[in-house]
Amino acid sequence: MTASPPVRRSPVAARHCNLARSFELIGDRWTLLILRSALYGVRRFEDFHADLDIPRSVLSNRLAGLVESGLMEKRDYREAGQRTRVEYPLTRMGAELGLPFMAMTEWGDKWLGDGASPFRLRSKANGQRLGVALVDERGRRVRGSDVEPVIDAKFRRGRGA
Repeated sequence: MTASPPVRRSPVAARHCNLARSFELIGDRWTLLILRSALYGVRRFEDFHADLDIPRSVLSNRLAGLVESGLMEKRDYREAGQRTRVEYPLTRMGAELGLPFMAMTEWGDKWLGDGASPFRLRSKANGQRLGVALVDERGRRVRGSDVEPVIDAKFRRGRGA
């Protein structure tokens, strides 16, 4: 059995890769932690600050970037006897990061947490534990060995893309 030659370059340039674009948008440590807290339901500046122990200037900059990118929105709120303040709920785009974050949680549980997790999802209908999996168009689970990347020819390196 011969080993396959090493891959020297990704088949798609980073500038055309949506995964690379996703990393560019959300890939720094503080942004990821803010999104994690937001997925748990944190929405207010002071709550993010207390939850993450993040410098205020960094939090302000990251929240502004998340709003600008469309992952969060600014919404005024006012509690009785208090001045108007701003909260930062996730947009639909931001909330849909829940699935990739759950996949990262499963990965972390396996490789970093010795299989232990302080958090898990379960079905409301039957109480069964839920996990992230690849499924085909009909919703059938697919094995990793049955997954094949298909690169659109117009984005393949060396094709003028």
